[in-house]
Amino acid sequence: MNSSKHTELANHAWSVADLLRGDYKQSDYGKVILPFTVLRRLECVLEPTRDKVAEIAEQHKDSGIDPDRFLRRAAGHSFYNRSRLTLKKIAADPQNAAKNLQVYVGAFSDNARGVLERFDFAQQIKKLDDADLLYKVMGRFTDLDLRPEVVPNHNMGYIFEELIRRFSEQSNETAGEHFTPREVIQLMVRLLVAPDGDALQLPGAVRTVLDPACGTGGMLSAMDDLITELNPDATVEVYGQELNPESWAICRSDLMIKGQDPENIAFGNSFSDDGHARKTFDYMLANPPFGVEWKKVKEAVEDEHKSLGDAGRFGAGLPRINDGSLLFLQHMISKMKPVDVNGGGGSRIAIVFNGSPLFTGAAGSGESEIRRWILENDWLEGIVALPDQLFYNTGISTYFWILTNRKSPDHKGKVVLLDARDQWEKMRKSLGDKRKALGKEHIRTVVELYGEALLVVKDPEHPLHGKVKVFDNEDFGYQRITVERPLKLRFEITEETLAALEASKVIQKLPQAEVLLEAFRSMQVTSWGTKQEAWIALKDAVVEAGATWPSGAPYNKALRDAIGVRDPEGEVQLIKGQPEPDSELRDYENVPLGEDVEEYLKREVHPHVPDAWIDHSKTKIGYEVPVTRHFYVYEPPRPLAAIDSDLKALEAEIQALLGEVTG
Repeated sequence: MNSSKHTELANHAWSVADLLRGDYKQSDYGKVILPFTVLRRLECVLEPTRDKVAEIAEQHKDSGIDPDRFLRRAAGHSFYNRSRLTLKKIAADPQNAAKNLQVYVGAFSDNARGVLERFDFAQQIKKLDDADLLYKVMGRFTDLDLRPEVVPNHNMGYIFEELIRRFSEQSNETAGEHFTPREVIQLMVRLLVAPDGDALQLPGAVRTVLDPACGTGGMLSAMDDLITELNPDATVEVYGQELNPESWAICRSDLMIKGQDPENIAFGNSFSDDGHARKTFDYMLANPPFGVEWKKVKEAVEDEHKSLGDAGRFGAGLPRINDGSLLFLQHMISKMKPVDVNGGGGSRIAIVFNGSPLFTGAAGSGESEIRRWILENDWLEGIVALPDQLFYNTGISTYFWILTNRKSPDHKGKVVLLDARDQWEKMRKSLGDKRKALGKEHIRTVVELYGEALLVVKDPEHPLHGKVKVFDNEDFGYQRITVERPLKLRFEITEETLAALEASKVIQKLPQAEVLLEAFRSMQVTSWGTKQEAWIALKDAVVEAGATWPSGAPYNKALRDAIGVRDPEGEVQLIKGQPEPDSELRDYENVPLGEDVEEYLKREVHPHVPDAWIDHSKTKIGYEVPVTRHFYVYEPPRPLAAIDSDLKALEAEIQALLGEVTG
């Protein structure tokens, strides 16, 4: 089935919007069109066995025996409908349309009826009937041919996703929260499965797949298709979780039609209500929403982080509240299968991120600690930089992260970075922010390049040698050192320093505060190079005024902070014989992991600031993966003569145009 056919079918379903206009807001069209599309698909799938199922249902009507297993067997699916009604029959009786449609929906098996309930279908039936639109809407859908022989399961996903994209555009929502472009998924699943080709072709292969943000199930379908393409006898069990009720319902109905267990698709938030707790999987993949905050589940996530620590999912750290991307990754890592003593077991993960998780967060932050945890456990296999403008709701650059706990021996301790930003073709027509697509040749090139990365990086003659780099895990780590410089002061009595002294709460509490301040104002000498000289002079002035010099460290500190003036040539202040650091001159440096920080200080800092030192108690370890920096290629600016020539030509063109206007 070609793309024009599924677009034609999506257009047919979308045409119902013409009937809804006026009675429904544009943003609510999906509440009608999506459930009716699902209902029509279920009806078309069950059509060949409808009469047989109805007969068996009638036979068991008063038998007292639950006929569920007989009805499933008769339907040939894990769902069925006991009624002989169809949308066409119901639409032909407008007076009783609402009542008959409710009966028809109620005759579905529990799993299928549960899908329609997620759309609040009963409420939509009533609203359409009150507006005298129900039979008209059903009439449109009776002409929509969604039989499996016309629309295979794989293509049905395209239709649902095209409809969702249009609804999202109408209501200014983010379509990317619901689905990922299919060619992006194709690249993702091939990168994920590539190293396992031989193992997947073994007889009796069974593989489990999880997408914790599964949307309409596009990624799960693609993984199922690819594994069965490699081995038609393989058993693929797909699992997912989805927060959006409409997307959840579509994914669940898709699984029912394919013969998969719809109970494997959990509803709810993966962070606060893990639908697959204590389960592990062979493959995991996800495209979580970019830059979406996790404030709604903050309490549950923080509680698990604090109470369970490393025994929970979020022990490594918590990212900032406005981006939960790295929470998804931690959630997935917690579901990796352990590797057995013979090297079997283990899992592979692929996830789509924007640039933020690569480098956001300084050493010691939640993001940096999560990256550190991943790299020090040697789970990060590679990162693929993708072209921008690939997704429907954003034009920003994106990246695949590929992780595994069963790296091949030659990959252990290493990370592959692959620059695929130039692997794209321009779309004939933009879809939202999506202006670029991955062609089959681009997908093949990237998969081959990723698989051969360790060879390509050693071959300078390879045409794509510059697109691949391989690093040791430690190359992404750094030591964030705190460079201190001594506090240097001279001491002065001026209007400014006296005002600071008068404003000090410590001074204000002194019983002789006014006497002290007046004594300082009357001094003849008002500037000193050292603290000792200043304190002797100040004490003399206080005694001469008939007052007592206050004792105690708080007073001395308040006095020094007020009359001490920073001066590069001033006296170095000491604490227990050691230079006191000047917080205003404090600086930070990132030193590669493994390098001697004292040697770094001598080489990079002391030539400029000889008296600087490192406060080792404040040193932190950080990790970041600056992908674009590693692939940056310097392009020299154009010669000035060429720029000048262009400006003169442009100036002449403007003059000519002005001449035409004024002539």
